[in-house]
This record gives sequence, C-alpha cells and structure tokens, in this order.
Amino acid sequence: SAELCLLPALAGLLPPLRGPGGPGPAEVGLGPLPAEVRAAVRALVGDLDALFTALGLREESFAVGALSRVVAAELASYAPARNRRRTATNKASIVFVDRTLDLAGAVGHHGDNLAEKILSVLPKLPGHKTDVMVNMVELTALRTTDETCNIIAPGCLAQPNDPAAKALWESFMNLKQKEAVMEARRHLVEAASRENLPIKMSMGEVTPEQLSSYIQLFRNNLKALENHCGLLQLVLATVQTLKHPQTSKWDNFLAFERLLLQTIGESEMPSVLNQFLPMIKSYNERTKDDYTCEDFLVLLVYMYSVVGEIKSGKELDVAEKEVKKALVKAICDEPEPSPVLQKIT
Repeated sequence: SAELCLLPALAGLLPPLRGPGGPGPAEVGLGPLPAEVRAAVRALVGDLDALFTALGLREESFAVGALSRVVAAELASYAPARNRRRTATNKASIVFVDRTLDLAGAVGHHGDNLAEKILSVLPKLPGHKTDVMVNMVELTALRTTDETCNIIAPGCLAQPNDPAAKALWESFMNLKQKEAVMEARRHLVEAASRENLPIKMSMGEVTPEQLSSYIQLFRNNLKALENHCGLLQLVLATVQTLKHPQTSKWDNFLAFERLLLQTIGESEMPSVLNQFLPMIKSYNERTKDDYTCEDFLVLLVYMYSVVGEIKSGKELDVAEKEVKKALVKAICDEPEPSPVLQKIT
C-alpha cells in the first residue's frame, strides 16, 4: 500500500546472545562475529542498497540494539550506498530493531485485524514470502471437497491494477475485522450492481456464507469475472480466512495473551507457570481445541518476553522444571513431529 511495504522476513539473522563476560556485537563491530552472521549482514546490506537504488532513496538510518547498530554502520560505509546517496532524489528513514528486543511482537496475536489474519492463516503463494494463495475453485464449475486441490491456479492479494481491490486491502489493514468484512460486502454489492447481477442486499452481520453467495453470482458471467477478478480474489481470501480453523485458534491465543498480561501483573512467575502447566497435554489427550506443542512454545516465548525481570528462586526453579518435563513428554509423544519440533529435538 502507499503506507506499508511488506518485505520477506529475515529469520536467519538473529543477534548472537552475549556470553558471560564476552563482548557484545556493539562493542566489537562486524569483524569478530561468526562467519555466517557476517555473511548474512553483508547480504542484507547489499539487498537494502539494491532496493533503495530502485526506489531512488537517500536513507537516514536509526538503530535499536547491538546488531542493528552493526547493520546500520555497514550500510553507512558500503561504497555503492555512498554513491547512491549522493545522487538519490527521495528521502527516507530506516529503523533497524534487534528481533531479540521485541520477541513478543513476533509471536503475539495483535488484535482485530483482518489483513494480519489473512497473511497468517492462508498458505504462502509459491515463490513468494509476503503473499498468499487464494483458492479460486469457487469461481469455477469444478466441484471438489479437497481444499488442497491445485487444478485451478491460485489467486493472490497483490492487485496493483484494480482500484477497488487496492481500496479494500487498505480497509483490511486499517479497520477492525467486523468493519473490514462489511467493506468487503459493500464492494461486492457495488460490483454486482454495476454488472446488473441479481444481488439481494441484506443487512446485519456479514457471514462467510453470505459473501460466498454473492461471489457465486459472478461465476457464470465471464465479463463480470474479468472486470472484478482482483476484488473477487480479496473477498475469497476473506471467506477462506473466516472459515479457516486457525482463525478461531487465533482468537483463543489473543484472549489467552490478554489474560496472561493481567495475571502477570497480579502474580509472580511461578504462579503463572503453575496455571499454565495443566494446559500442556500429550497428543492422545488433546482435543482439536487444545494447544499443540508448537503453540506452547509460542506462548512461553510470549510470556517470558513480556514479564520483564524475573526474580530467581527455588519456587521458580520447581515450576520451570515441571513445565519443561510436561513439554518434553508432549513433544516426545508426537507421532509426526513438525519441522520446528524436529529442529529442537
């Protein structure tokens, strides 16, 4: 959008943890860092310079965190970047933030935003990092119950040549979910009206089924499909996200995180961990509504990220030991461990 540019996540570049008595990256610069970190930093600097060159930008860098200061310094001294800054006509600010200073931001579920849910629950578009696959079968005569059916080429979110789709995506990013879904219905009704399709406008809460029924009107009208293909892809993404089982789990995560913040404010960490312990269940004990092992890892990262400084003591050691034991048992009982679990076991 005009206000937001999504770039691929750089999961391979995390600030190295400072060892006891050892220097941090802010004190030693790039040279003494591990070779793979140095290579990742230089690759990032080169990629950023190529992006800024394409955009004609002269950047002003700000850094929060030790490794971020190293990256900013490398970009400032990078020879091609110095040449670019002398001739670039547009100005921009870039803020580097160490991921380890904001782990809660990476694992938290941030409120009532439809765009974030779409980007999180729908599968990634092949070959892309920041776009998703939209199942287009609903716009065809093909009938299948297989949600992974790949006979029909997938749709996506990027619709730069469709003004209505661009406006709707702005609504998804800036409005609350309920308002964004109502905007999707409004755009769909207006498009159907322009094509003289027999649409019946209904008031009240917007449901995925209602949006699907509106989408069906376009299916047998090739001209209408062509005129509003971008808009239909975004509305289909909305329908598929609202129906996705991960969406209800998202809401459960959000409710739990809010309760966790309240509990942490009122209780000590051992008490919070003791409340957390009964929720950890092995594969054979879990229902579809229970959290998985990966979910617990996410919640633990969130919990330790927001709690601040923790007072050590015997009570905390006992509580942490019990949580570790329950989590290890649950991971070992997984019949088919996910790639994430395989990495840590």
